Amino acid sequence: MRPSDKVRSSESGKLKLKESYKQAGLTIAQLAAKANVGEDTIKRLLGTKESLNGVERWQVTKIAEVLGIPPTDIVDRKDWYCENSLPPEFESLIAEKTKIFCGRRFVFDTFRQFITENPCGYFTIIGDAGMGKSSIAAKYASEHLSPCYFNILVERRNRPELFLKSIRRQLIDRYQLPNSEDTDLPTLLKKVADKLTLGDRLVIAVDALDEVEQEAGENLLHLPTTLPKGVYFLLTRRPYNLGKKRLTVSPGVPVKELDLTDSKYVNFNQNDIKEYIRFFINEDADCKDGLRKWIQERRISDAIFVDRVAEKSENNFMYLRYVLPAIAKGDYNDLSLTQLPDGLQEYYQNHWVRMGMEAKPGQLMEIVLYILLEIATPIPCEMIAGIAAVDECDVAKVLDEWVEYVKKQNVEEEMCYTIYHASFFDFLKAKREMDAKRKIFKEVNQRIVDYLKRKREENGNIS
Repeated sequence: MRPSDKVRSSESGKLKLKESYKQAGLTIAQLAAKANVGEDTIKRLLGTKESLNGVERWQVTKIAEVLGIPPTDIVDRKDWYCENSLPPEFESLIAEKTKIFCGRRFVFDTFRQFITENPCGYFTIIGDAGMGKSSIAAKYASEHLSPCYFNILVERRNRPELFLKSIRRQLIDRYQLPNSEDTDLPTLLKKVADKLTLGDRLVIAVDALDEVEQEAGENLLHLPTTLPKGVYFLLTRRPYNLGKKRLTVSPGVPVKELDLTDSKYVNFNQNDIKEYIRFFINEDADCKDGLRKWIQERRISDAIFVDRVAEKSENNFMYLRYVLPAIAKGDYNDLSLTQLPDGLQEYYQNHWVRMGMEAKPGQLMEIVLYILLEIATPIPCEMIAGIAAVDECDVAKVLDEWVEYVKKQNVEEEMCYTIYHASFFDFLKAKREMDAKRKIFKEVNQRIVDYLKRKREENGNIS
C-alpha cells in the first residue's frame, strides 16, 4: 500500500468525519489548512463533492492525525488495509461460530474500555467449555477483520510454529511488511506498530490457549513479554491454576482477565442465554416450528420454557446448541420440561444412553467414536472403515447418526472427520478412563496399529 493509493470514505466514516471536525471546533477550511490538504479533499470524504476515484491515503492520514482519530474511522477497515477476507483456514469456523450469536455485549464493552485506557496489553476471557469463548473471539475477528488464530486440539492445529506461521502471513499481507518471511513475532509486532497511524491499533485474537500443545517453559505460543504501543492480544482459555498460566509479561505491560464464571457476571450470562433460546423459538428456521410444537403440547408458556431451559443449561451455549435442535426434532417427546438433562455433561451421558451405547458396548458406533478420539486428527471415512474392518457405508451411517458431534472438513480434496468440540472430546476421554473392564480402547488402539502396519506393507515400506 502506497501513500498515493486512492481510498474512499465509508458511509459511517462520512458521519464520523463531520462529527469529529465539529467537535474539534474547526471549519472545513481550517481542517484543510491544518492537514495541508485541499478543501475539496475533505468534501469528497464527506460526500458533498463528487469523488470518482477517491482521495489519496496520505491525505486521509493527515486529516485523521489532526482530528485525533484513526483513519479507519473514516475509511472502512477492510479497504484501508486491503483486507479481502479472514484467514482461509478459519473462514468456515468463524462463519459457524457467528451464525447464531447473541449478547456478550458486556465482554466487548469491557475489552473496548481496556484498549481505550491502555497503550497496549493482554486481555484474557476465561470460561468453561461451551460458554462461548470461541464464538466471542470469532465475532470480534469477523466484525473488526482482526488477525486471528484458533487453537484446535482435535485437529492438531495447536502448536506455536503453526500459530506463528499463520499470524506472520496475516501481518505481512495486511501491513505490507517486506523481507519478513522468517521474522519472529516481537519483531513483526514492532514493524506493525511503526506503521500504525495516530489512534489506530492492532488487535490479535487468539482462541483456546488451554488447547496449545507446547513443552513447558516459555509463554504459551511464545507470546512476547513486552508489547509495542498500539498492540493488543484478545485471548481466550479455560480456567487454569497458576502453574499453567504461562503468560509472563514485563513490568508495565497491562494485563486483564474477564472470568465468565465470576458471580458478578451471572446476570449477564443468564440474559444472553435467554436471548439465545428466544432466538431459536422465534427466528431459527430449522428449529422454531418443532420447539413451538413441543412447548404447546406441554401447555407451558414461552417465558417458562426460556427460564427453565436457561437453568438447565447452566449458562452453557454448547448445551443449547445440542438440546434445542434435539427438542425440535422430537428426540425429547417422551420427556417433560423438568426431565430434560441438567448441564452439558449430563446431556452427553443422556444421549450416550439413548443411543444404546451402554446397553450394547463395543458396537460400531462406539468403536468409530473412539477411533476419532485416538487418532485426534482429521481422517477420511475410508481410513475409519479400514481400522474398524467394516464397509465404508456402515461407517458413513454411524457418522450420520452422530453428525452433531463430528466435524467434517475438506483436507486435500478429501472429506475428513474429527470430534466437533473439546467438551465432547473430554467426555470421550472420561469414558476411556472408565473402560477398565470392557477394554474397548485397547482393542481400538490395536486395530489402529494393525491398520497402519498393513498400509506400510502395502506401500512396501516395511522397516
